[in-house]
Amino acid sequence: MSGSFRTAVAGCFLLLVGCSEPQHPEVVVYTSVDQIFSEPLLARFEEETGIEVKAVYDAEAQKTVGLEKRLLAEREQPRADVFWNSEFLRTLRLAETGLFTPYASPEAADIPLQFRSPDGLWTGFGVRARVFVVNTDQVPGPETPRSLEALTAPEWRDRACIAKPYFGTTSTHFSALYGRLGAEEYADFLTSLRGNGVRLLAGNSTVRDAVVKGDCAFGLTDTDDVNVALQNGEPVRMVFPDQVGEGAFAVFHTVGLVKNGPHPDAARRLIDYLVSMNNEQALIDSGAVQLSVRDGEEGQPRLWTHTSALLESLEPSADMVREYLDL
Repeated sequence: MSGSFRTAVAGCFLLLVGCSEPQHPEVVVYTSVDQIFSEPLLARFEEETGIEVKAVYDAEAQKTVGLEKRLLAEREQPRADVFWNSEFLRTLRLAETGLFTPYASPEAADIPLQFRSPDGLWTGFGVRARVFVVNTDQVPGPETPRSLEALTAPEWRDRACIAKPYFGTTSTHFSALYGRLGAEEYADFLTSLRGNGVRLLAGNSTVRDAVVKGDCAFGLTDTDDVNVALQNGEPVRMVFPDQVGEGAFAVFHTVGLVKNGPHPDAARRLIDYLVSMNNEQALIDSGAVQLSVRDGEEGQPRLWTHTSALLESLEPSADMVREYLDL
């Protein structure tokens, strides 16, 4: 048997062995979406595709921030394939650092451009809004606060609460306010919050719970948190407050493909699944989000989506929060 023939036979044998023992496909996703909402959808993806999902979740009190730091720490040897974020600001910042690689999912073709990165680094889907949760036992319907200015109004002194604006959607919201108002007016707003005795709580769900218990008459939180209270029959109502004259502030989910992640093919399939119309509807049905990003949705309240200049607003907003709210 010639050496070349033996080499060819050995190569064929190795090929057959490799083909007979395929690696079990898997994908690693880091997500700030509440586990109660994200886990069932990821399990459904596993069932439909046969791809095992290894998920890393974030804590309520530090939504997104912990995962952002972890992704940056691991960027030379990424462990994650996909970042599924419950908001968009820190996704924008990670995209700026070069953490993501472009991927234009065919499932996102019907998503408006304002909810997609122009260079394909992230895709948005599933909208929540920043709303008031109001205790109906304490606040009669005619007295319900209707705008963000209520947080600083004398009649609501010591009766309102918000989450600390360092993390998650509250941080995104406040950064957008900084970008819209400018430094001087934003400083006046923060000063008024503190002067009016607005309570700063650990997170959005904590705000909801404080209003449910009657510790606060109303609070600023997200639509999904209020929905939980409504579904439980708690004495609250949801109000979409006007914010800086542009409607209620909207926050949407985002997903990005991590550059040099270990399972790029499975990662693309997961992104296709997440941004699809069917999955967005599943998120709405579960209560994780309340509105669609897609055109043609009727009956939606007037929403303010402020993504321009947010990266430039994040750090100045955070610095002023520390200074004026004494956190």
